[in-house]
Amino acid sequence: MEHLLPEKFEDYAEGRKKGFLKMKKVKDEGKNVVGYFCTFAPLEIFDAGGILSVSLCGMSDETIADAETELPKNLCPLIKSSYGFALTEKCPYTYFADMIIGESTCDGKKKMYERLGKLKDVYMMQIPQGIDRPYAKPLMANEIKLLVKKTEEKFGVKITDDDLRKAAVKRNEYRRACLELMELQHAVPAPVPSVQLYKFLDSIKFNFDLESAIQSVHELVAKIKEENATNPDEKRILVTGCPIGGVLDKVVGSIEKNNGRVVCFENCSGIKPMRCFVDTENPDIYDAFADAYLKIGCAVMSPNIHRFENIPNLVREFKAEGVLDVTLQGCHPYMIESRALQEKCNEINVPYMNLETDYSHSDDGQIDTRIAAFLETI
Repeated sequence: MEHLLPEKFEDYAEGRKKGFLKMKKVKDEGKNVVGYFCTFAPLEIFDAGGILSVSLCGMSDETIADAETELPKNLCPLIKSSYGFALTEKCPYTYFADMIIGESTCDGKKKMYERLGKLKDVYMMQIPQGIDRPYAKPLMANEIKLLVKKTEEKFGVKITDDDLRKAAVKRNEYRRACLELMELQHAVPAPVPSVQLYKFLDSIKFNFDLESAIQSVHELVAKIKEENATNPDEKRILVTGCPIGGVLDKVVGSIEKNNGRVVCFENCSGIKPMRCFVDTENPDIYDAFADAYLKIGCAVMSPNIHRFENIPNLVREFKAEGVLDVTLQGCHPYMIESRALQEKCNEINVPYMNLETDYSHSDDGQIDTRIAAFLETI
């Protein structure tokens, strides 16, 4: 079956056209595609079913004005951007996705998924809102079972426990490879430029061949190990908070420009999900998945036990000299947690700064000034 391109395809820039043509080829070859937004989505399910999975988080302000025709202006920019790319058919991965996985994390995303469901086939996972109740893990395990059932029905495949176990073994291998790369930053000075590290980790999510993705990480690790270390005077920073792909250059770029280096990205595209290994020896694979994914220290959890345990440990492990907490405007869970995180950083005697921003460039100069001043205090 040949799949059609968007009506506005010829108006797109060359880079975007290539993305659409790549995805069209995938679809024309008969492959199925599932889009997801959150690290709570258990990608092992789609690996086990021979289905491609791809991240859909919007990382640009390009479509926010379009999204604001249907969504509130004071909503998180990631949510607006993600919906805007679906609404305008400008994202090849959203456009060609056969099914999109939503998840009951923040309220803004939950309600956006209802709107998105009018454009695409959206399946909602109901995530526990805390991990301190005895029913949290069974709830998560049952949600994963339901997602397996939905995937089997949607795509006409059979996914066995053995298939899931094998997929978990491979995903664990991918996590270990990414961790090896991130943990190179233990060295003093840290060898990997901050923006380069983040962009590489983000880009390999779009490599649909997991074995190839793992190999590309190993190759980069080997290359970095052969190179000389960088500036020993750079300030070592741990970045935490919201997903930062849409503000990477103006935040992390400013850290690099002002003689700093991010030694650890604690947030969703960094180390946090990569240390959530699935216990493939557990006789109950669904119990193992629930255990692993509930270790993700997201601010939607109340109380957010794992985040406040992990950050002090990561500060010590990566020898971080400062913590930069990035919150996106309208992200109430992370914005409210910022006070508690500041108190935690005071307890362990590490400098802390909260930075609230959005996807626009109106505050670029102000951010650069604030980050420069923060690094000067370290």
